[in-house]
Amino acid sequence: MQDKYQLLRQHFEEIVTLTDEEWNFIAPHFEHKKLKKHQFLIQTGQPVDCEFWIINGLIKSYAVDEKGSEHILQFAMEDYWVSDYYAFQHQIPATIFVDCIEDSEFFCLSLESRETICQKIPAMANFFRIKSNYGFIGLQQRILSLLTQTAEERYDALLFKLPKLVQRVPKKLIAAYLGVSRETLSRFKG
Repeated sequence: MQDKYQLLRQHFEEIVTLTDEEWNFIAPHFEHKKLKKHQFLIQTGQPVDCEFWIINGLIKSYAVDEKGSEHILQFAMEDYWVSDYYAFQHQIPATIFVDCIEDSEFFCLSLESRETICQKIPAMANFFRIKSNYGFIGLQQRILSLLTQTAEERYDALLFKLPKLVQRVPKKLIAAYLGVSRETLSRFKG
């Protein structure tokens, strides 16, 4: 288990420097969890108690429309953070689903713990600010790609940017992420 916490510390220290004393304050705020394939981290209408840092595994966040169609917002794998951030930040019921595509292991951080860590350790406030900026950039790029690229161009970009992800995700989920049918996806050269 100590090795898992060491991975988390290394993740933080890719961006900020922490003393041992700071780390000893931070570590107990994180709860280690494991879930099996198809188990939910978050379900629509339920409280969103945590944000999650993925140690290993693969997660998807998505919404379901009135017709029952899945609209995938994000795939998250090792070293990614995931949650229903709107519900998490405002402490309201979830507006999306987040579940495991693979058996997954992660650390959970409550909003209260995150706020406490950021107040006590300015470097961590900086870490979360930078990570949030990366998230906004990723979201902006995703929206722009949906507005300006064809589905095939988005697929090619996904293959280029995250080739290992595409190998791990079932084709029907890639199609849902791109907003096309499974049949359309099969026609792409990629």
